[in-house]
Amino acid sequence: MPLHLLKLCVGAESIRDLEDWIEERMAQRRRLGQLEEQLHTTRMVPKRIEEIVAGGSLYWVIKGQISARQRLIEIRPFTDADGIGRCHLVMEPVVVPVQPRPFRPFQGWRYLQEKDAPRDIGEGGDLGEMPEELRRELAGLGLL
Repeated sequence: MPLHLLKLCVGAESIRDLEDWIEERMAQRRRLGQLEEQLHTTRMVPKRIEEIVAGGSLYWVIKGQISARQRLIEIRPFTDADGIGRCHLVMEPVVVPVQPRPFRPFQGWRYLQEKDAPRDIGEGGDLGEMPEELRRELAGLGLL
């Protein structure tokens, strides 16, 4: 079973905000002639890399709810200019909405077992047609 990561999507108000940010970063990389890949830099390096890249995703917590995921392709540890160990999380630039679930704020990232991961929207329900704000509100009320 793949292992997933869970991380706060700081600054995003919605899944659309995340998608817009990804589009903007990809366009910037194109303009600079860089490889078109989505990278997210984090300070800590996961110890269970093999389990994560074997089909795992990064699940994003947006405004207090697990809201979306992106498949992780690679994890690249490196040392920055200040000698601090960090890593690039390399992801598919496709954001997949998931069934929203409340989650309290935390720092860094957390591991998320497959059995605990929310299902993609469209798996076992018709939530994909519902606006994100309504899904978020209903989940916050415990109705989803």
